[in-house]
Formats: sequence, C-alpha cells, structure tokens
Amino acid sequence: MKQISGGVTAAKGFKAASTAAGIKYKNNRNDMAMIYSEVPCRAAGTFTTNIVKAAPVKWDKEIVTSSPFAQAVVVNAGIANACTGEEGFSYCSQTAKAASECLSIPEDSVLVASTGVIGMQLPIDRITAGVKAMSAILDGSEESGTAAAQAIMTTDTVKKEVAVQFEAGGATITIGGMCKGSGMIHPDMCTMLSFVTTDAAISKELLQEALREDIKDTYNMISVDGDTSTNDTVLLLANGMAGNKEITEKNEDYLLFIKALNFINETLAKKMAGDGEGCTALFEVKIIGAETKAQAVTLSKSVITSSLTKAAIFGHDANWGRILCAMGYSGASFDPEKVDLYFESAAGKLQIIENGVALPYSEDEATKILSEPEVTAIADIKMGNASATAWGCDLTFDYVKINADYRS
Repeated sequence: MKQISGGVTAAKGFKAASTAAGIKYKNNRNDMAMIYSEVPCRAAGTFTTNIVKAAPVKWDKEIVTSSPFAQAVVVNAGIANACTGEEGFSYCSQTAKAASECLSIPEDSVLVASTGVIGMQLPIDRITAGVKAMSAILDGSEESGTAAAQAIMTTDTVKKEVAVQFEAGGATITIGGMCKGSGMIHPDMCTMLSFVTTDAAISKELLQEALREDIKDTYNMISVDGDTSTNDTVLLLANGMAGNKEITEKNEDYLLFIKALNFINETLAKKMAGDGEGCTALFEVKIIGAETKAQAVTLSKSVITSSLTKAAIFGHDANWGRILCAMGYSGASFDPEKVDLYFESAAGKLQIIENGVALPYSEDEATKILSEPEVTAIADIKMGNASATAWGCDLTFDYVKINADYRS
C-alpha cells in the first residue's frame, strides 16, 4: 500500500465539482460539492447514533439500504437541514430529482448530505441551481476533488483528503476520501461528513461490513467537545472500475482492502480531531496493557473527553492527575496503583508516573513535550495485551468564541 496525492477523485471513474450557491455564506465562497461516478456504485454507509437525525441522514439510510446502486452525492455547507420536518425531507427528494435530471441517473441513486446550522430550511432554489451548475463542470482531476473538499468546510480551518493505492485481484486498486468536521464531534459518529470512493470490485455485503467494523477504531474514537451531531454520515462508494477479481469472500484481497480502508478512515479521523474548533494540538491517548479491547476503548475515550485534561494540554501542563481521574470515572475497572503514564511528542518521551505514583521528572521537559502540535499520552494499566487509541484536541478560549456566535 502506498499513499498518493488526491482524495475523492483519485479512484478511476470518479469526478467532482463545487460551486458557490449562496446557501448561507455571503462571501461568495464555494458551499456545495458533488461527487459522481461514471458507472453505478455499490454503496455502504454509517450514520449518527443521535435520536435526532437530520433529513439527509434519513434519506441516505434508505438509499444505502434499499436502492440497487448509488452514483452521485450532493453536499451542502452552511445549513444542516436538521429538525426541519417534512419540508426538509422533501428538499432531499428535490435535490436528488435535480441531480437525476442533470446527470440522467435514477433519483434513488443520488445521496445527499448537509452540514451547518440546525433548524434552518434550505433555500431549495439555490440548491437545485447549484446542482445544475456542478453537473456541467464535473471533472476527474485532483484539483476538482480538492475544491470539493474545501467547499464542504464549515468551521474547519483546513481541507481534509487522502488517497492510497494497493495491488489486489490482479489490478491496482485506489481508495480516496474527503471529510469535514471540526466541532460538535464525539464518539459514536461525530459531526462529520466523510465520503470515501474506491474503484475496487467488492460485494455490497462485504463493503458494508468493512465500513461498519472500521469506524469502531477510527471515526468512533475521536472527540472534540462531547456533542454527538444530528448529521453524521460516512458514505463509501465502490464502482469496480479497477478491474480486479470481485472480492466476495474474506480472503487476502479483502484483508488488503480493509487495511487500506482503515488507513483512509484513520487519517481522516485524525485530521478532524487535530482541527477541532479553536484547538492548537492533536491529543492522542493510548491505553495499553488492557485486559480487553472494550476496557481500553472506554478508558481512552474517557480521557480525550475530559475538559480538565483538554485544558491542561492547551496549557502545556503535565497535570497527570486529571488523566488518572478521567480513567477512574470511566466505568472501566483497573488498579490505579499499577498504572504507568508517559507523555510523548516529536520533542521526546517522558514517563510521568510509575505504579500510580509521580516520578521526579523535569517540568520544563514535560512542557516542551506538551508544546508540540501533536501530543500523546500513553497509559499502561498492566492487565493484559489489549490496547486502544483515541484522538481529541486541546480546549482553548477560541472554542467558546467560535460557538458563542456560530449562527451569526
């Protein structure tokens, strides 16, 4: 497997476009994107666990479950189309109908996604005009894919995309993806939209299983602020244009596919955690020596969602007591008097506690390590061989500023 440049247009047969539809933003910035495959795709999807589900989530779940194939995705930024009732759901249908007419594909092959302010109705005339404009300029270039990744941003500060290639089934297979996500992010799907495309030939059943299992260790292991969104969506489209022998069983080709998919999803997940609203650092928490994977997952998630720990990371303060405290209220059992804790970054690695007791470490060295843009805390609980990694970010003054006036 090798990483290549690009995103959703990296795989064969995929095109993208973007446009400034004027949905909410007044600075003429692109706020709509479209992904299109030259041929029909097998589609898989995972969605928010929030009981309050946005209209696009409901629409996409039906398409992924019931439609024979998908071929296009229409995305808008600025308005989430959540808590909008029957009118909001009808706008999903109208968006799909517009794409169907412009692209000459079935209406039930069009997926839709929205991100932005909850409770506002979409300006459907601008949405359909945007669909028409994008349909005319679809392009398979890397630049077009990158522009699409930029168009779906809200409070994101950077575009997020990645692509890889690997050999399987007698062909070169490519997987690429783009996502957005910066705030209202919490495990069990976060306020994020992620779109992954591949030219692999793979059965719909295995495609869905691969995605469903992989999000457990990727998107579901990130948190920015503890808020699970109404719009979280991950869509995976496979058009088979690589020409590989179709993957229909869990053989070596399938293992290669899920390895590449994991790289895509983990990379995108970390990009979102590292771009948390107002943040200055990606905060990674590794729990090792756990008795079970579930125990390690619970402990790591508890630490990355601790506001006190996140604030300490922002202050470059090795306040290890907050980490042990967060582990202690997680609900997972462990012996705090056996825990070893380390901080690590590009500036070095430092053991802070051994068997639950502080070591004589240098505060200056600890501050230097914690001042890097990527910081890791490693907790060894000495109970077994299981492990888990979660990703979050520091909590800064700017997080409050951004969210205090988000609607305006």
